[in-house]
Amino acid sequence: MSTASLPTADALPGARGSLGADTELRPSPAPGFQRWPLSDAAAVEPGRVLGGLVYGLVDEPDALPEGFATVPAAVLLHRQVSADVWLAAGSVESGRAGCVRWRHDGQHLFGTIDLAEDSSGLEALARRAYADLFACLAQTGFAHLHRLWNYLPRINDDGGGLERYRQFNAGRQQAFLDARQPAFEGSPAACALGLHRGGLVLRFLAGKLPPQPIENPRQTPAWRYPADYGPRAPTFSRAAVVHQPGGTKQMFVSGTASIVGHATVHVDDLHAQLAETLRNLDAVMAEANRHGGGGFALADCDAVVYVRHPADATELHDRLAVAIGPDSHFVRRAVFLHADICRRDLLLEIETYMSIADRCAPPTLPLEGGAGAQPGQLPHQDDTKR
Repeated sequence: MSTASLPTADALPGARGSLGADTELRPSPAPGFQRWPLSDAAAVEPGRVLGGLVYGLVDEPDALPEGFATVPAAVLLHRQVSADVWLAAGSVESGRAGCVRWRHDGQHLFGTIDLAEDSSGLEALARRAYADLFACLAQTGFAHLHRLWNYLPRINDDGGGLERYRQFNAGRQQAFLDARQPAFEGSPAACALGLHRGGLVLRFLAGKLPPQPIENPRQTPAWRYPADYGPRAPTFSRAAVVHQPGGTKQMFVSGTASIVGHATVHVDDLHAQLAETLRNLDAVMAEANRHGGGGFALADCDAVVYVRHPADATELHDRLAVAIGPDSHFVRRAVFLHADICRRDLLLEIETYMSIADRCAPPTLPLEGGAGAQPGQLPHQDDTKR
């Protein structure tokens, strides 16, 4: 199957799809989660791919190999279009449930939803998307959401008396309630960003074991936000830790920004917003270590940095290098994307992922399907940290 062609240089400052000299994304022969250039990711045999998030603008997204789905945002800092790839722990099955395309390896499920907007409105569209998502989980037996990625165009625009992000929140929360899913405490890790093309885009990972939701003591839980932020609160936890049978655990940190309590702080101050965001990431990481058994470190995470104004990307990168270390895993492999943050006064948002060995892993589940990596786990690059 042909690979989608890489985008040409974009008019946005610092946005281009070609490989940059400062990028160190190289494939590893080990099975597991990998962040690869798209050209390398596309060379993986389809039967080995559970799912992949392709970061960047591609000319023909429908031509991507099986299991890959786009996050259609411009890549900044002259870095290449890349993909986060979860390799399968066993043989892969695929199918459709309503508007959901899914793939699973017997232990984990990767799903995608792409919906064009129609006259029903964004709230109804979000409710429909999540209704099909929960129907998919019920049909396939993967009951627990581990991570959600939500993207919608014009996220900060007025949608006819209510901001579009707030319309999305209303539809999302109602679908959680309709399906008797945890819409408040215990809701999954997630992000919601505004893109500049396409319709409503959802990507998700689910499994057979429940995640451990993590909150940030510096912030009000999103599901407790007051009505100032809309008639329905956002439905997500600040992070989630998933203990996998077979000896690993994953940490998914939701999109994190310059919010203390429930209020945006440091309006119009890029440097201060980044510093506050890093304080929040440190606080979430500490909670994940306290409740999840330790071992997670910000410098060792894979990160995505969403930037409202592309011209800010270089300065953000340089300040992250100073704060975390220029040779850190975080800085060397971070993906910078042009996106609108869920509040107009936020200039950036950062999400992270990490997989490490788990000394308190649950018993191994029987593997459904063929041979692969350690049964019952999302495989990873090595047994200590990635």
